[in-house]
Amino acid sequence: MFAYMRRGPNFYKEVAALAAPIILQDMITSTLSMADTFMVGLLGEEPMAAVTLANIPLFVVQLFIFGVQSGSTVLLSQYWGKQDMESINRIYGMALWLVMAVSSLCSVILLICPVEFLSLFGNDRAVVELAAQYGRLAGLSYVFNAFSMTYIAAFRSMEHPQLGMYILATSMAVNTFLNWVFIFGNLGAPALGVQGAALATLIARVLEVVIVACHMARNRIFRVRWRLVLRPGKRLARQFLMCSGPVVLNETLWGLGTSMYPTVMGHMAGSTEILAAYTLAGNVEKICKVVSMGLASTAAIIIGREIGAGHKDRVYGVGLALNTLAAVGGAALGLALWLVLVFLAPTYVFPLFKLSAGAAAAATMMITLQAVIMPLKDFNSVNIVGVLRGGGDVRATTLIDILPLWLVAVPMAAICGLVLKTGIFWVYLSLGVEQFCKCVGGVWRLRSGKWIRDLTRSGALE
Repeated sequence: MFAYMRRGPNFYKEVAALAAPIILQDMITSTLSMADTFMVGLLGEEPMAAVTLANIPLFVVQLFIFGVQSGSTVLLSQYWGKQDMESINRIYGMALWLVMAVSSLCSVILLICPVEFLSLFGNDRAVVELAAQYGRLAGLSYVFNAFSMTYIAAFRSMEHPQLGMYILATSMAVNTFLNWVFIFGNLGAPALGVQGAALATLIARVLEVVIVACHMARNRIFRVRWRLVLRPGKRLARQFLMCSGPVVLNETLWGLGTSMYPTVMGHMAGSTEILAAYTLAGNVEKICKVVSMGLASTAAIIIGREIGAGHKDRVYGVGLALNTLAAVGGAALGLALWLVLVFLAPTYVFPLFKLSAGAAAAATMMITLQAVIMPLKDFNSVNIVGVLRGGGDVRATTLIDILPLWLVAVPMAAICGLVLKTGIFWVYLSLGVEQFCKCVGGVWRLRSGKWIRDLTRSGALE
């Protein structure tokens, strides 16, 4: 039954070599993000709710950046399989243009009218005003982050994921240290609260760009040719837009849909406690999902390379093996998360964040549900983002990822939270319903075999 898992030691060594730096990178950033939440949480529930509110539109921008990265990875890995460095430069240029434009637009909006804009996502005036203090600087930081992440994604697509691990580990360590300095006023600095958290993030992102610029000047693997980057050309631009367009649409609509959850919560009774719980649960989820996202990135790279090199016969078995690894890993992580929740969280974790009884109860419910659906969610992440998308099936994966969210989960959350007022459990349960629907569609598409496509061929996306 599981004969497809017997792929020889070299396959699993390659998976480990590619996935380990990506997982470690994401683990470092997620853990330090948890430390950021902890530091802001020491100021109280209201500041933590404010940071959550400000991050709703920024999360959408982050997902747009991720969408461009994912779309470019599909093409970059296939061109890497062909060793076509000119096309790689042009694809990188298109990705850079897009992420810089969108992140700059969001930054301008948050600089000019932050209170009015963030009022769309919450109705507590005090929380919105605190969120505006954070959003002004945090929005600007995403412009710098867009530049660095696009370069990191290009290197990752060419089977060199270590670069991102080094850059982001350095950046997040600096970010955490500066949080301690600026939030609480240590080392003679003024105590800036949530504004200090945003300032620390901005400085760390500027550091990322400095490191990337130095690496660009010195590395020999990928020589950035600015003539090609700044003028990608019509053929590659069209190919990039047709491939990345559905992926960007996918991630943007997914980000908007996911942002509906805290938006609904922000308009419910007891929204401050609920948002504080959602922030904590969200950071726990980020830490737990690093394995599946690392495997998803690895799947996209390996499958794209194999298709580009003309080895389509190997692709289906690779996809099955990585999906199985994701489901097994998700089950193990779900069990570990449940044990931590039962034996450690009430005594050691929740008191650190100064959660009220209501917020702690909501966080317990959210994290319990995360543990239950983790095998399913990890399988979906690798299957949709890694296997199907990495195989070039960008249009079908968009439908599989978006339709359950917008047609099932978001309406369920809105009706339960705002119309029926059933409480936070039924709102949060919509996440599990979404994952079940995605699994059904994803398995059907995987078994069809129609997702294996060489996008570098002329007319492949027609």
